[in-house]
Amino acid sequence: MNKILLASSYFLKHDPKEYKAMNLYAPLGTLYAASYLKQKGYKVSLFDTMLADSETDLIKELKIHKPGIFVIYDDGFNYLTKMCLTRMREAAFKMSSIAAEYGCRIIISGSDSADHPDKYIGHKADYIICGEGEITLGELTDYLNGISGKDLNEIEGLAFIKDNEIYRTGKRTVIKNPDLLPFPERSLIDTDRYKELWYRHHGYFSMNVVTTRGCPYHCNWCAKPIYGQVYNSRSPENVAAELKYLKETYSPDHIWFCDDIFGLKPEWINKFDEIVNKENARINFKCLSRADLLLKENNIPHLAGAGCDSVWIGAESGSQKILDSMDKGTKVEQIYESTKLLKKYNIKTGFFLQFGYSGETKEDIEMTIKMVKDLMPDDIGISVSYPLPGTKFYDRVLSQMKGKQNWERSDDFEMMFDGEYTSEYYRILHQKIHKEFRALQIIKEPFKRMSSLWKLPYYLAGWWWNSVKLMKSEQDEKRNKNIFKLKEAVS
Repeated sequence: MNKILLASSYFLKHDPKEYKAMNLYAPLGTLYAASYLKQKGYKVSLFDTMLADSETDLIKELKIHKPGIFVIYDDGFNYLTKMCLTRMREAAFKMSSIAAEYGCRIIISGSDSADHPDKYIGHKADYIICGEGEITLGELTDYLNGISGKDLNEIEGLAFIKDNEIYRTGKRTVIKNPDLLPFPERSLIDTDRYKELWYRHHGYFSMNVVTTRGCPYHCNWCAKPIYGQVYNSRSPENVAAELKYLKETYSPDHIWFCDDIFGLKPEWINKFDEIVNKENARINFKCLSRADLLLKENNIPHLAGAGCDSVWIGAESGSQKILDSMDKGTKVEQIYESTKLLKKYNIKTGFFLQFGYSGETKEDIEMTIKMVKDLMPDDIGISVSYPLPGTKFYDRVLSQMKGKQNWERSDDFEMMFDGEYTSEYYRILHQKIHKEFRALQIIKEPFKRMSSLWKLPYYLAGWWWNSVKLMKSEQDEKRNKNIFKLKEAVS
C-alpha cells in the first residue's frame, strides 16, 4: 500500500457561484499532505476535484495509479471547505464508495468529517483524521504498511470503529514550526490547465500560498476544528523562498495568500517586505486581514512595498453593537481608518459583510450599508450568519436551529436559525446592496470604469426593483409577526 491517491471533496463544478467566478486555486492543504507523504517515501498521486467534472472521474485515476490507500484530504486553507457544504459531503461519500470498490483503504481528513465521523464511516471510510493532518496521516500510513512502531490506538488525532463504536484517540499536537514542512507538491497538478483557465477568464495567472496556520482571535461565529486558537507562522525567509521557486518555475502573475489573517506576527510584514525585494521574489498578491492589524507597525506601507495590490477585510458590520456581540475585537472607526490608508497606498480593498447575526436590527443593517457607501471599497462579499458546530455562536442559536444545519452550495443563503428576518429577505437584501454598490461605483468614478458604463442601467434597475421587493418583504414579515403574536395572545 505504498501507492496513495489523494483528493479534496470540493468540486468546483458542484458550486455554481464559484464555478461562474472561476477563481481556480489548487487544493493547497491536499498538496501539503501529498508532499509530506512523498518525503516519507510514498508514491503519491492526485485526483484534482477543482478540474474534475464529477465524482466518477475518480475511476480513471484509480485504474491508472492502482493505489492501496485513497485519502480525501480537504483543503483547510480554503474557506469554501470550512463551510462544510452538503453537496461536497455527498461527493466525499460517493468517492469513498468508488474507491472501496477498487479495494482501497479510505482515510478522510476535514472539518466536516471530524465533526461527523459517524456519517463518513457509514459511507465506507476506514479512518477519520481529526485536527492537523500531516503527521497523523504519515503515522497512519506507516501503520497500514506495517512499518510503524506505534499501535493504532497510540496514533493521535484519529477516529475509527473499535468494539462496534466510534473510538477517538488523543488530540494531535499541531506543528509549531511550519517551516519544517516541505512546500506543497505542485508537480501533481496540471499547472498548464490552471494557467489557461486563469488567462481565459481573468487575463492573468494566480496561484495560492499560505504563510500561517490557525488564528488566535475569538470571533464567536468562526469555526476552528483543526487548529483551535493556536496560531503558528512560517518565517518570512521560508515564504520568500517559496515565492522565488514559484516565480522561477511557474511564472505566476499574482498570488493569493489564503491565510485567515496575513502577517499577524509582530514585525512579520516589515521583514517580508525587505526579503522579497532583496531576493527578487516579489509577486503581486492579495491577502486577508483585520482593520486593527492593518493600523499597526506601518503594516500598510510595507504591504504595498512587498507587492500587495488587494486586501480583504473582515469588516462584517458597520454596527459596533454587532461587532461586539460577535467578539470581533475591532472598532468601526478602525475599518474607516484602515480603508482610507489602504487607498492612499493604492491598495484595493474588499469587505466581507455578514448580515443576520443574532440581535441585528434594521438600524444595524442600515449602519453597514452606510459604511459601504461612505468608504466605497473596490469589492464586497456578502453572506448571512452561518452557525457551525464548535462555535459559541452555534451554541447561542442552537435552540433556534431548524432542520437544515449545512448549506448545500456557497450561494445558499439559508438562515438556519430564527433571525430577525427570513432567508428570502436576506437574499433580496444581498441583491439590492450589490446592485446599488455597483451602480454607485460607476456613478462616482465614470472615467475609471468606462468599460462598465453599459452595465449602469442594469444595476440601476436591479437596485430599484430589489428596493421595492425589500420593502414588500419587510411589510409581509411585519404582518406575519403581528399575526403570530395575535395567535399566541388568543391561545
